[in-house]
Amino acid sequence: MFKKKTKLTPLDIILSLLLVLVVTYTVYKIKVGLSYKWNWSAIPQYFFRYDPEEKKWVANILMEGFLTTIRLSIWATILATLIGTLMGLLRVSRSLFRRLVGGTYVELIRNLPPLVIIFIFYFFVGDQILPVFGVEELVRHSSESTQRIVTALFARPSLLTAFLSALLALSLFEGAYITEIVRAGIQSIEKGQWEACAALGFTRWQQLRYVILPQAVQRILPPLASQFISTIKDSAIVSVISIQELTFQGMELMSATYLTFEIWITIAVMYLILTLSCSLAVERLEIYMRKNSA
Repeated sequence: MFKKKTKLTPLDIILSLLLVLVVTYTVYKIKVGLSYKWNWSAIPQYFFRYDPEEKKWVANILMEGFLTTIRLSIWATILATLIGTLMGLLRVSRSLFRRLVGGTYVELIRNLPPLVIIFIFYFFVGDQILPVFGVEELVRHSSESTQRIVTALFARPSLLTAFLSALLALSLFEGAYITEIVRAGIQSIEKGQWEACAALGFTRWQQLRYVILPQAVQRILPPLASQFISTIKDSAIVSVISIQELTFQGMELMSATYLTFEIWITIAVMYLILTLSCSLAVERLEIYMRKNSA
């Protein structure tokens, strides 16, 4: 199979030139019309700083926000995948009650604004439920090595409750979409596969475990990987409850320095680096899956 060569057309050239003109005009209007003074030289210091006490370079405000976004996205995707898989199985169950539970979860979460879900979890789960378990107090009274591990994996002990609230809210929100991905993947398997399993005397669980799910996983993985990219972008919304991820750190930095355009352009580039890297990985995964299924 020959790969089709990409041909550059005159329309592509015209559109590229128009894009360059628009960007140039926008920069000119910002500089002249708003009398804005660009100061890109101030941005690099907010990525890393030298700590004289530890005598080494450590992450500064932008890089800390970047790492928090990555941690939040990874944990939210893992938890959302577990929730989505469970609810997806309920959605294809023979039991009417189980299907109603799965369907109610999906319709409830997908028809609520994510901001409302974030606030519910922050003010209810974070303030009322998590303190009962004493997670934050347990971490604070643990050894320094344990605190370092928790900080590296999640957040600082003082921010752990808010981080977990945001994590649960984001996981439930993304889990509703993963539920539909799992449901669609299972239902895409041909009916003959189910009938063949039943003819061999397999129970419902054995049918799913040994025949249906191994085939469905190949169809689920590419959209599931794409959902991880959506989770990265959706994680910006938790900045409203003071989770120190990339967007929140950008707002704090802008308030302190007034470098509005430099900061938000930098943050946009950081998000693009993260999401485009994931997009390339998803594309590679889809190519690999197609080759194996061929």
